[in-house]
Amino acid sequence: MKHQKLNTTQEVSKRMKALSIKKSKVESVLAKALWKRGYRYRLNYKKLPGTPDIVLVKYRIAIFVDGEFWHGKDFNINKEKLRNNKSYWIEKIEENIQRDIKNDNLLRQMDWIPLHFWSNDVKKYLNYCLDEVEDVIYEISCRE
Repeated sequence: MKHQKLNTTQEVSKRMKALSIKKSKVESVLAKALWKRGYRYRLNYKKLPGTPDIVLVKYRIAIFVDGEFWHGKDFNINKEKLRNNKSYWIEKIEENIQRDIKNDNLLRQMDWIPLHFWSNDVKKYLNYCLDEVEDVIYEISCRE
C-alpha cells in the first residue's frame, strides 16, 4: 500500500510535531565540549521559540545545530539538485527557513541570542564553533 502524500501545511506540521525530539550525535558532541569548557546548559529547551538544541541560560544564548538538508544550506543552489517530490521538498525546506528566521526574531525580542551551526561544521570545526560561542559570551560579559 502506498503512503498518501500530506498536502497541507497543517498536516505536515502535525506529523512533524508527533516526532520525538532526540539529541543527535552532533548536538551531543557540541554539548559535551561546552561542558568540558565549564559551560552548563539545557537541552531541547521547550520554553523558547524553536526549541533550541542547547541553551546557555546564564548567558541567554540559544544554540541550534541545523542539518544542512532540512534547514536549507545553500538552498538556492541545492534545490535544483532535488529529484524526487521536488515541489514538496522545496515548500517544506522554504517553510523551515522562514520558521527559523521567525524564531530567531522572537528570541531576539526576548533578549536571547540565537546561534546556528551547520551539523557538518560542528563535525569538522568543533573548536571553531566553541570559539564562536565563547566570543558571544565575552561580548555579553563586556556589556555588563
